[in-house]
Order: sequence, then structure tokens, then C-alpha cells
Amino acid sequence: MIELKIESIEAYLKRAFGDDARLVGAGDIGNLDEQGMKGFGYGKPLLLRFEAGGEFREAVLSVMKGDKYGHQFYWDRGAILMFQYETSARMEKHVHPLGLGYVDHSDALVPMDEPKEFFILNEKLEGHDYFLDLDRIKSGDFRESDVETAREFARWLARVHSVKLDDTHLYYRRIRNLLGSSECILGLIDEAFPHSYIPFDDNHFMALEKRLIDWRWKLKEYTHRLSAVHGDFHPWNVLVTDGGDFSVLDRSRGEWGEPAGDLATMAINYLLWSLYDHDGMSGPFERMYRAYIEEYLALTGDMEIFEVMAPFCVFRGLVIASPEWYPDHPESVRRRLFNFVGNVLEDDVFDWENINKYLE
Repeated sequence: MIELKIESIEAYLKRAFGDDARLVGAGDIGNLDEQGMKGFGYGKPLLLRFEAGGEFREAVLSVMKGDKYGHQFYWDRGAILMFQYETSARMEKHVHPLGLGYVDHSDALVPMDEPKEFFILNEKLEGHDYFLDLDRIKSGDFRESDVETAREFARWLARVHSVKLDDTHLYYRRIRNLLGSSECILGLIDEAFPHSYIPFDDNHFMALEKRLIDWRWKLKEYTHRLSAVHGDFHPWNVLVTDGGDFSVLDRSRGEWGEPAGDLATMAINYLLWSLYDHDGMSGPFERMYRAYIEEYLALTGDMEIFEVMAPFCVFRGLVIASPEWYPDHPESVRRRLFNFVGNVLEDDVFDWENINKYLE
């Protein structure tokens, strides 16, 4: 927990309630060790007594405590406090929020005035979207440098994934999110496909979900693999320069995760582009796919990655099979993608060298 200094609290009150605001007193409310049946709490509230605008007021200042229940990071906790600020006053008898803010790196309390939406400002990078290179290759313009680019992706991933973190519960969380998050597998099933979708109907989806439960419990034995990750390493999030360098965009789903997710995400896009001209992984895209994975293995020696990769293949397979996000796939391409999604969980170890066997 952070330490809130009296002078920082008073400075906040002046910013939020006016220059005449004056802190009269501050003290703890309650005790987290005296909660009866409740065995834990998320934060320790602080009672504030202050004057502002000639009026004596009391308020309770709360900062959430980080824990393993999905609150490991300040942005987790921020989302909950923003929800409370936005909605609490709309509920009958609920306490009314008086202010929302954050604590910066100098331990100053900074108020936020009626937030409506958030934004981020990023630097402008040079280069073109990598998917344009894949389109070029599909049109017949394959270059030897394309294989080197795939190897360079693998080298970058190997460096990123070399940073490890010992946090069992965070690994659990990442696997829970992979299966159950609104933007991951269950969210895709609910939102990215029509109900009773003929190419992959409800019975197929139910069978897929049940099989994934087995994989969730299997992956509990792999918590030692928690590593730094990108989280969304696909061709629309990579900019490539004419000189062969590249940059990445839109890091997603947290700083830490399973390296298999990153490796699978780019790999399955080589399969997608290959399927437009072949019945499976073949031709230049197979060369790139093999160079990409072989380089990664040569640098990391991580053969264990294939023991955990299948659920990540399902996630990314559902993304690229979605008629909402990829409406123009030929029927043959979409059928093979669904075959891949339906078959890949049946092997305990992903057979990356024989990926085409999952397409039948």
C-alpha cells in the first residue's frame, strides 16, 4: 500500500474543492483485522475532516489494495474505482462519491474532474503494416528478405520472453482470461459468431468449451513459464520499414503471460495467408513459418512451449475464422480454420511440424 502524506492530502483538497480548503484532521476508519466473518479487505479507508467554502465537511478517502483476485495492477484497481465513481450516485441509498483521482510518482494526489473517456498519445513510427507484405507475397512477389523478417520476429520474441516473473497466481489469471475474457475465447464465441452458426454450430462450440476446461487444469502445472509478453503480436500490430527493421504497436492483455500466445499469434497468420492459395501451410508462407519457429527454438530451447500452445491456437484460430472480423474468407478457408480449431486440442503436444494434419 502507498503512504498518503498529510500535506499531499491537503494539496489535493485545495485542487478539488478550492484554494480555501483546509484539512482539519485525518484518521483511520475501522480495522481490516476486525471484519467478523469477512477474512480480507481491499483497502483501508481514511476519514478526512476539512473545511471548504466556509463549510465543515467529512469524507472517506480510499485506495484499493493490490491482490491476486484480479487486482494486481493499478489499472485493474483504477477501473473499479472509475466504475464506482460513475455509478454509485445513481443507486438509491448508496454513498455518493465526491471525487476521483490518482496518486502520481511523486505521491501527489491528482484529482480527475468528471472523467468521460480516456486517451493515449503515442509517437509516430515509420514503416508500413506487415499485412501488406503478406498480401504482396500472396500475389506472387516473394523475396528472400521475407524469410529473414520472420527470423527477426523470432529473435525479438526470444529477447522479450527471456524476462521471467515468479507469480503463480498471475499465470492462473492469464489462463483464466484466455478462456473467459470478453475479448478472448468465450467472448469470441458469444460475440464474433452468429447464434447457430452453420459452419461451426452450437454443439461444436459447447464441445470446444468443455475440452478447454481440461486444458485449463493442465496449464496449472506450467506457472514457471510466466514471462514478459506482447499479448497481440499479429500482422496489423507490426510496422516494417523498407530497410528491414520493424516496430510493434498495441501491447495488450497485460505485461506478463505465456510465451506460447505470442508465438502462436503470428504463426497462425502465416497459415491464414497460405490457405488462400493452398489446402494447408505451403509455399513461401511455410518457409516463413518454419524459419520463424526454428529460429525461436534455436534461441530459447523452449520445446515445452508446444505442450501449452493449443488453447492459444484456438483463440487465434477463432479470431481469424470470425465472419464478423474476416467476412470475405472463401468457404474453403473458413472450413479449414474451423477444422484447425476443432482438432488442435486433441494433441497433448502441438505438432508444429505437421500443422496441416489439424486442417482435415
